[in-house]
Parts: sequence; C-alpha cells; structure tokens
Amino acid sequence: MTIYGVAMLAACFLIGKLIGEGLGDLIGIDANIGGVGFAMILLIMGSQWLHQRRWLDTLTESGITFWSNMYIPVIVAMSATQNVKGALSGGMIALLAGTIPTALCFLMIPWLSRLQKRTTSEHVDKTEG
Repeated sequence: MTIYGVAMLAACFLIGKLIGEGLGDLIGIDANIGGVGFAMILLIMGSQWLHQRRWLDTLTESGITFWSNMYIPVIVAMSATQNVKGALSGGMIALLAGTIPTALCFLMIPWLSRLQKRTTSEHVDKTEG
C-alpha cells in the first residue's frame, strides 16, 4: 500500500513546513527554518512508532520505506537550491555557516566508522561468548 507511504510523507512534509515557517516567524525572518529536517525526523519517528505498535502490514511498510528513500534526496535537493543568491550575498558568514559544518561532518566519518567497527566487534564477541 504505497499510498499510505505517500500520505504519511505528505503529512510529515506539511507539518515540517509549518514548524519551519513558525520558527522563522518567531525569530523575525521571512524564511523556513529547518522545515525539511523536522519533516524527516517526523517521518522517521512516525514510521518507527507505527512499526513498534505493529500497525503496519508488509505492503504499507514497504510503501513508507520507498517514499522515505525518495523523499530525502529530492526534498534536500529542492531545499538546497532555495535562496542561493541571498545566501551568497550574505558574505563570509553565510559561506562559513555552510562550509564549517560540512567540513566537520567529513572529518567525523573516520571516527564514526571506527566507532561502528568497535561496536560491531563487541556485539559479535558477546554473542559468541
């Protein structure tokens, strides 16, 4: 039932957009602050909540998974193109606000990879012992 995945995606998108617009209004700027992120979090939490209560049949769960996988790259790509001209005219602060977090994320990849290998090996040791 892919349609349930579409309905859940649409609901999460609209709620995330409202939250993002509300945050923008709250701090006095005419922008959506984190609406896509809120929508993604709602989608993950909502599907997990439904899964834990066993309210999802296999077809519905596969529909939600399909649209979750489609949603992230499409919506992030759409939001990445919003107001690029305004961000570039913001000067050095706008450039640093995008570059520094991206660089930190790239630098964290080796650390997270080692952490996951260690966690996986500890899990294997516990199950073998």
